[in-house]
Amino acid sequence: MNHLSSSERCFFQLVHEAVYANPFSDLRRQKDNEIAGLFPGTSGDGEFETTLARVHQHIDRLERQGRASINQYDPNDQELLTSSFLFDLFHRYTDHFDRLILDQLQAGEQSLPAPFVSKAIDELCGWGFDRPMARRYVAMCYQLRRAFFFIDKNLKGRSDSMRRLREDLWNNVFTHNMGLYHRFLWSRMEDFSTMLLGETGSGKGTAAMAIGRSGFIPVDEKKGCFTESFTRCFIALNLSQFPETLIESELFGHRKGAFTGAVDDYEGLFDRCSPHGAIFLDEIGEVGEPIQIKLLQVIQDRFFKRVGDHRPRPFRGRVIAATNRPAEQLIGGQTLREDFYYRLCSDIIIVPPLRQRLGEDAAELEDLIAVVIERIVGEPSSELVALVNKQISRTPGSDYPWPGNVRELEQCVRRILLKQSYSPLATQPAKDLLSTLKNGLESQTLDLKTLVAGYCYCLYQSHGTIEAVARMAGLDRRTAKKHIDTGRQLFSAHPEMANLPDIGVARKI
Repeated sequence: MNHLSSSERCFFQLVHEAVYANPFSDLRRQKDNEIAGLFPGTSGDGEFETTLARVHQHIDRLERQGRASINQYDPNDQELLTSSFLFDLFHRYTDHFDRLILDQLQAGEQSLPAPFVSKAIDELCGWGFDRPMARRYVAMCYQLRRAFFFIDKNLKGRSDSMRRLREDLWNNVFTHNMGLYHRFLWSRMEDFSTMLLGETGSGKGTAAMAIGRSGFIPVDEKKGCFTESFTRCFIALNLSQFPETLIESELFGHRKGAFTGAVDDYEGLFDRCSPHGAIFLDEIGEVGEPIQIKLLQVIQDRFFKRVGDHRPRPFRGRVIAATNRPAEQLIGGQTLREDFYYRLCSDIIIVPPLRQRLGEDAAELEDLIAVVIERIVGEPSSELVALVNKQISRTPGSDYPWPGNVRELEQCVRRILLKQSYSPLATQPAKDLLSTLKNGLESQTLDLKTLVAGYCYCLYQSHGTIEAVARMAGLDRRTAKKHIDTGRQLFSAHPEMANLPDIGVARKI
């Protein structure tokens, strides 16, 4: 049996710790520098290439000495070498994984050939891995690269809150300990539901997609591909877009003849979900208690039934939910049943609003503009970034709070490219409307029509959907919409009313 020397063991221990560290963490950067022999805090082009080169040099030395097989070592050394061999293989195949990801995004749901997979498996077998384990490790390498790709590429930002978000998303996919994930949880992550909290337009859907497209997908070595395209592994549904009567069918599907209009069998969201993927339920706070109960049963029992069908059907994916409601509104049964909330919140991830991100680091605005510009024109353009950034600094200005978050910024960039300027619509904050209603109640000059209209319009400003207003005010949808429209006429058309001490004036306009 071979043994690592003390210096070899120290070096490969560093590599092992780097492999297990979150790649978006300071710890990972520290370990990479230590492997490269750099001083702590060193930063610059080329330092990671030095890290890779040193790892490959150590492995090459073992190979030349005939000592590069994990089976020749005791369990402790074997663990260190396993991590180091995988580190080397992963980074040598990064370009292959990236090309497959980009091509798969274009190709869609048909899993593309990955001819490099067999070669990678053969390399691991040459280091003493048995073939089934080698296949699993190659599949995990692909999973690691997808997770990094979607988190790093789609959730840019140098602010502390965005760094925390990227770390949180990585831990959501692989847990805080890659060793535990590899030993126990790589095939059990469907039991971990996730709740994303954040304002409208802050990027909750992007964060959910990063999780959903980063699940473990096995290798089909005979076909020379992975068993499934990751583009099939994420399905999203905005629950606020459907009336309560249709949500159940959209989620669970229905049998032909289950209700008027059900002329064919219909596969719902849970039917279409891949066992390697996730369902994203956006605006979860908009669904009523009956749907919450059914969703709770599916998440707990992993079975569901189509509308009009009594046969249980299995569900093997993850559930990711999101809401723009503040956390304090979710607990205590105000928005979600407590049992439903606690079943959803295996992990809670907060997506920060744009104003917080810019407050932490104003330079993040230019980074985001660059991302939007590249998405629009298909290539980076420092000229367009400078043009847009300069115009935003004039109007709406550096202190603008971006109430529509990243989604508003994207449209701002487009507006400037079209018209050379962006002027946000003036909106009345809900808190001012609440103060106005309170003043009218205290002075006892508020008529019922204005009170109900103002209250419904205030709810609509806070929650964004007619369905939410109807549920919270105890009204049917048509009546809720009528009151919202009235409130909009009274308060949006005459925003100066918000400054009047007596809202009863509204009756005279």
